[in-house]
Amino acid sequence: MASQEAGSETQTDALVLAENLRATLGRFVRRVKTQANTPTTSQSETLSLLDRAGPLSVAELAGRRNVRHQSMRLVAGQLESEGLISKMPNPVDGRSRLLSITDKGRAQLSRAREARTLQIANVIEERLSDKDRRTLEAAIRVIERLC
Repeated sequence: MASQEAGSETQTDALVLAENLRATLGRFVRRVKTQANTPTTSQSETLSLLDRAGPLSVAELAGRRNVRHQSMRLVAGQLESEGLISKMPNPVDGRSRLLSITDKGRAQLSRAREARTLQIANVIEERLSDKDRRTLEAAIRVIERLC
């Protein structure tokens, strides 16, 4: 019975840790994006996905972003009209087109990432002691093991 209680306690601890991590990281990311004036939008998330994954169809983008095909088509249309993505023939399926990030889109994405990195660096400089910075570095390594 004691080992069953210990297992249940470990599960509860993991659930509490998971919820605290989710909530804290979410608040942190939202705050950084707001303070860096780079709020998350469906457009920026789509650009980021295309930058990481390479060319994708509208259907693939919709699936990866967990949005409706029609919604993704509208976002893609906006990005294309701004010159941030381009369409190309799909070599596997001649009926569909692949979307890819353009140099202009990559530059916009890079500026947003740099602004957020600078915002984080400023907060680290302002609020963390050397000891806290070492703790943060260790915490990052632990979080990376969760990925």
